[in-house]
Amino acid sequence: MYNPDETDIRLLNALQSGLPVSVTPFRELGRSLRMNEEETIKRLNNLKEHGYIRRIGAVLDSRRMGFYSTLCACRIGSGKLEEAAVMINKEPGVTHNYIRDHEYNLWFTLTAESETAAGIIIENLRKKADIDIVAMPAEKVYKIKVILEVSGGDDLQ
Repeated sequence: MYNPDETDIRLLNALQSGLPVSVTPFRELGRSLRMNEEETIKRLNNLKEHGYIRRIGAVLDSRRMGFYSTLCACRIGSGKLEEAAVMINKEPGVTHNYIRDHEYNLWFTLTAESETAAGIIIENLRKKADIDIVAMPAEKVYKIKVILEVSGGDDLQ
């Protein structure tokens, strides 16, 4: 089992605040932590390989950029759940989905260029997968950024 050291912990905490906007963001991130670019990338890959990091990517405010997004809940028979999830994941505007222990047992988020475009995607998924989908766009955004300070020990389990 891999146990992140103090440098890994500092890297995890720094990474949550974002990468520098630069041609060489990992070099600059590493420099801020007194590491070179190669060590920074090696440590990030190691943390990802061991499940401490799922992904590194931009978090965009789709509304401010003029896009429409919605949370969708699907009611899918247990025998069709995997097949439907694969089909839904193929849609470019789907960021993630997850199974829930509920009548509506697969949920996903969808971002599209407009409400109309999202409606077309949802309707096509309904027909292709023969599933019930309910769209639930946010009426108000309450939080957009969460930083969880990592201190080691139990934080990393």
